[in-house]
Amino acid sequence: MRKLAALLALLAVLLVPAASAHTQALHLVQVGQFSAPVDAASTPSAPGNLYVVEQAGRVLVLQNGKVSATPFLDLTAKVRSGGEQGMLSIAFDPGYATNHYVYVSYTALNGDQRVARFTTDGTNVIPSTQKVLLDIKDIASNHNGGQLQFGPDGDLYWGNGDGGNEGDPLNLGQNVSRPFARIIKLNVRKANAKWQLVGYGLRNPWRFSFDSANGDLYIGDVGQDRWEEVDYLPHTFRGVANFGWKRYEGTHIYDASVKLAKLGKYVPPIAQYSHAYGCAVSGGYVYRGTAIPSAVGRYFYGDDCSGTVWSLKVVNGKATGLRKEPFSVPGLSSFGVDTSGELYLMSVGGGGLYKLAG
Repeated sequence: MRKLAALLALLAVLLVPAASAHTQALHLVQVGQFSAPVDAASTPSAPGNLYVVEQAGRVLVLQNGKVSATPFLDLTAKVRSGGEQGMLSIAFDPGYATNHYVYVSYTALNGDQRVARFTTDGTNVIPSTQKVLLDIKDIASNHNGGQLQFGPDGDLYWGNGDGGNEGDPLNLGQNVSRPFARIIKLNVRKANAKWQLVGYGLRNPWRFSFDSANGDLYIGDVGQDRWEEVDYLPHTFRGVANFGWKRYEGTHIYDASVKLAKLGKYVPPIAQYSHAYGCAVSGGYVYRGTAIPSAVGRYFYGDDCSGTVWSLKVVNGKATGLRKEPFSVPGLSSFGVDTSGELYLMSVGGGGLYKLAG
């Protein structure tokens, strides 16, 4: 019975319904070319700008279809880049119009995972204004997470992987006393605030985001040998979530000897796919733009290895309407949205930045 249930669950996730004519019209338009782009962000203070993070340590601005010649931020002299290390994301303070604060997650030259705040002059970042908000001594060069997002509560959220190495040998996924395998948040409006735990049991949360319409949280968590997963927390969730690694990989037992830590509630993924379809999930966004009405409310995500892009819609806490999209992005590294809610995808290998069009 368990094998049958597992098979039915797999089929529910992997079988993709035939696409409608309108779905087939979805396509990508290249809007920029960068060097290893890994993140893109925007701010209402500059509605025509998209700020694209290059892994080596630069942030360039796509403005009215053109890429800025002068970087918005250049930390290449302070960033260790290569593999899964580098500058990994940027986020703008909700009060950016008045305080000019931006936040960056990057790998320091000594290998530490760092979150820092900078101040801009209204146009570009002033490098000397760096204030380090978090510095974690890492144990390996991979599984660094590195996503920054502001949540609906106004707090700054940051994700970190399980420290690296194959199979989480130190079982950091279920160790609530170590600063790994988790998403944490900080009230940046409060002086001397402490980082707070949101969820743990994540192998490598490579890209998480909040639905701008309701505050629901979506996480792409990279698997080990067999399964990639999408995790989900509704905005009504209270307490601490345990996403299961390394007892579970997806909904499947990875290491039966590992017991789930007792803190919080175990939350299984809402979607998963096997390594027959890829090998490293990249979480995306719920589309809330206006250019493609048929895509509104759908969560788009994909796979770095296969370049495949899927979308689904959450209804009553369950993933529904999962489909494979009629386009792909080889070396898919990340997603981004502009201030209008339009969706962008990028390739770390090819360097292309693409806009979803219908």
